[in-house]
Amino acid sequence: MKKNKKAKGSSKLSLIIKVTLILASSFLICAATYGMYLTKKAEHALTISYEEIPEREIPEQREVKAEPAQDNVSILFLGVDDSEKRGQGADHSRTDALLLATLNNKTKTVKLLSIPRDSYVYIPHVGYRDKINHAHAYGGTKATIETVEDLFDIPVDYYVRMNFHAFIDVVDALGGIEVDVPYKLNELDENDKRTVNLQPGLQNLNGREALALARTRKLDSDIERGKRQQEIIKAIASKAASFTSITKYDAVLEAVGNNMKTDMTFDEMKSFISYLSNGMPRIDALTLEGYDDMSTGVYYYKLKDEPLEETKNILQSHLGLIPDSTELSNNNSNSSSNIEHTQTENNSINNVQ
Repeated sequence: MKKNKKAKGSSKLSLIIKVTLILASSFLICAATYGMYLTKKAEHALTISYEEIPEREIPEQREVKAEPAQDNVSILFLGVDDSEKRGQGADHSRTDALLLATLNNKTKTVKLLSIPRDSYVYIPHVGYRDKINHAHAYGGTKATIETVEDLFDIPVDYYVRMNFHAFIDVVDALGGIEVDVPYKLNELDENDKRTVNLQPGLQNLNGREALALARTRKLDSDIERGKRQQEIIKAIASKAASFTSITKYDAVLEAVGNNMKTDMTFDEMKSFISYLSNGMPRIDALTLEGYDDMSTGVYYYKLKDEPLEETKNILQSHLGLIPDSTELSNNNSNSSSNIEHTQTENNSINNVQ
């Protein structure tokens, strides 16, 4: 009897192990199949979205084209309102949002700079100064890229241009994002109707609400607006990187493919996965200091020279175009320590002699 019970127990344990192995194998097969499906879906979405800029040459700061798998690179994000209601096509609209990201391949960190839309800058395409958001209306994405490169003296390696629909669909596909709303808001929606009403506080926003929060600037300033956009971008990246969002990637890719343009290939975009190998990378938010100017009767945001130079140095350093000032300081400190140590040793030798 005891042997039979033991045999039944072993048989039961064996059955549990077999079922567990079958379930685990099934899960792995399903995960692998879904992964392959997503890869094909992503490749298809990027193929639809891919748009190389005509006559776009390698930036003068580069000897050869940057490779994201091994180089530090920069990406310019353009948010455009190409709504038919305003009579603006994708090529003639002004940019409603401009964010510049630099990615350091060694440290796997990101610098994210919001550029105020009314910044008074030189636009190479037309040969004079104007609001930076006008560059896109003058010469499309190429003119905007050239303006940003001239302003910061850095290469813009890639661009991503999204319209309002892409932004809304991506946020909705992720199931919303958690953002801190700074104040009570009654704002225009994507159709310029005042239908978005928000209360202050930390909450989960859908795509329409997130867009309204990103666009509003009537209750504070363009700088604060830029900070909100940075926080929203961080929230989207954080949600997209979470395990719970894996099953939502299909809808995200669908939204991206229909409403986004970029000059990144599928393989180049896959290279950025390394930045998520240890979870969300550190994202440092940067802002541009300036002041309001109405001296000409038209509102401009005039950038302050010294803070602009500091921002240039930060971006150039992060891209490895100039030595890192912190590394220089450390090297100088080490050199000073070595000199002092050598002098101390020499003094000791002299005293002995």
